[in-house]
Amino acid sequence: MILKKSIYADICLLVVAIIWGSGFIVTKNALDSFTPHYLNGIRFIISFFVLSIIFHKKMIKISKEELKAGIIIGLFLFGAFATQTVGLQYTTASKSAFLTGTNVVMVPFLVWILTRKFPGIKSLIGATLTMIGVGFLTLDGSLTSISMGDILTLICAILFAAHICSIGHFASKVDPYVLATLQIGVTGIISLIIGMFTEPMPVFNSSAVPGMLYLAIVSTTLAFLIQNVAQRYTTSTHTAIILALESVFGTIFSVIFLSEVLNKFMIIGCGIIFIAIIVTEVDFTQIMNRKAIGAERL
Repeated sequence: MILKKSIYADICLLVVAIIWGSGFIVTKNALDSFTPHYLNGIRFIISFFVLSIIFHKKMIKISKEELKAGIIIGLFLFGAFATQTVGLQYTTASKSAFLTGTNVVMVPFLVWILTRKFPGIKSLIGATLTMIGVGFLTLDGSLTSISMGDILTLICAILFAAHICSIGHFASKVDPYVLATLQIGVTGIISLIIGMFTEPMPVFNSSAVPGMLYLAIVSTTLAFLIQNVAQRYTTSTHTAIILALESVFGTIFSVIFLSEVLNKFMIIGCGIIFIAIIVTEVDFTQIMNRKAIGAERL
């Protein structure tokens, strides 16, 4: 039963990675009509209201522990999205994608620091391979020069790692549906407040509505809901590695829908990430034991 739940969790996180991979294209188009903080604010507020309506009975009975967890995780989530979006204005998209992807390496070490529980050699190898894969997949320049945007994006990666770790910490203790709703609400409210003070009011554009609804309902409501539930049955390090496939799917969708060229480095990056997942997923010791038992029988 535990193994089944773990497999279902992996499949669910894979779905999240696909959704977020598609979100790159939608977000790029949406930024033609919305400024960054307003985009995040409207997106998350819509999602918050949808989830609040769906889970209104749970939200009415919200506990202090759930409120505390939602605010903490929401602050990490807001910080990650804010620093990523602002940082992208001062660095290239490839650098941003690579630096954000380094959160997969940070997660096992954060878990190690917070819980004093060694994540395991396989997890560390898998995380490192994933970072290398993301680098091949997205890095078309160099990291020899560090700009303010690069620094902000590194902070973003740390905050995304903290977000994954905090969900892993609270997911088994509080209701995952309430947790998802609260963190999304916190992110939306803070984003809107920041937008009101730092950005011009967005002009309504009917052509941007479908994209905004996709980001709010699919990329936010559905994706974060799935992530919060799935993380009850897997580790934070495991989660980070599977979600790193977001870069792979983002590249695939960019090639299909934006006619971007898939070069040899991107192909190598995809391959390395898949190898990283195999390393963390497959129990090689068990396979070797089975082979040994089979050989003895022969």
